[in-house]
Amino acid sequence: QVQLVDSGGGSVQAGGSLRPSCVASPIKYRGYNCMAWFRQAPGKEREGVARIRIRDGTTEYADSVKGRFRISRDHTKKTAYLQLNNLKPEDTAMYSCADATGVECLASFARTYYNDWGQGTQVTVPS
Repeated sequence: QVQLVDSGGGSVQAGGSLRPSCVASPIKYRGYNCMAWFRQAPGKEREGVARIRIRDGTTEYADSVKGRFRISRDHTKKTAYLQLNNLKPEDTAMYSCADATGVECLASFARTYYNDWGQGTQVTVPS
């Protein structure tokens, strides 16, 4: 059973915006402590981009995206969003969301703390 479904990527010129979304299973969403977005560019390691604590909306960002990206969640839709602004060619990657139930996610992007993963949505910013 698919737990997370990513969508909303695309190709946009430098300086443009996109807003990928991640829809969670309603049953599993209730048990989440965090949802997060990761990205992986060709030939590079997967990196954590943004995470949000479901209960109160507390957020954390990677230094490379601070001030440009914003993560949010909608309880009624069981969905996490990642607003991507002022996109740069180096933001080109496959973006995937993930969920976590343990408290470790509040302080870490370590993959071991995240359970289910979306299939990914491609974001391309041509140089």
